Amino acid sequence: MKGSSMDLEDKRIAILAEDNYQELELWYPLLRMREAGAEVTVVGMPGVEEYHSKHGYPVQVDAAADTVAADDFDAVIIPGGYAPDRMRRHPPMLDLVKGVFERGGVVAAICHAAWVPISAGIMKGKRATCVSAIKDDVINAGATYVDAEVVQDGKLITSRVPSDLPAFCRTIITALK
Repeated sequence: MKGSSMDLEDKRIAILAEDNYQELELWYPLLRMREAGAEVTVVGMPGVEEYHSKHGYPVQVDAAADTVAADDFDAVIIPGGYAPDRMRRHPPMLDLVKGVFERGGVVAAICHAAWVPISAGIMKGKRATCVSAIKDDVINAGATYVDAEVVQDGKLITSRVPSDLPAFCRTIITALK
């Protein structure tokens, strides 16, 4: 039924995690996607069972990035904070993001998380937004920067800051239906 709480019951979503993630940008999409019926997997690096947010809030890792494949997921969501600066240094995380994107899945990044699709090489020629602090990085990656609460270019979805989360999550859910 349209608008039901189980709109995504057949969808599998990865949410990337690393230390210093922004609490709302990880937990709001994680809980919202589960509420919509999706199977959500928190993906981290090998040997790490738990990451902590900028303020110390923990999140448990469900799977290591080197043990999952792009084919396992319909979407990958990347939260911001300082975590993306760490995520973009992990080839398995970049491979997952690039692989999901190349197979036609949704890649959604908010705030500083635009660094991850930049490092995965999927931003060139796209329209995107991000926190203003990394606007130049988005432009230098070959994307067109748009200052809007959410920007969707095909299966790439980007937002700026925590107050954009409602529009960000609505857009992800619509793209996955």
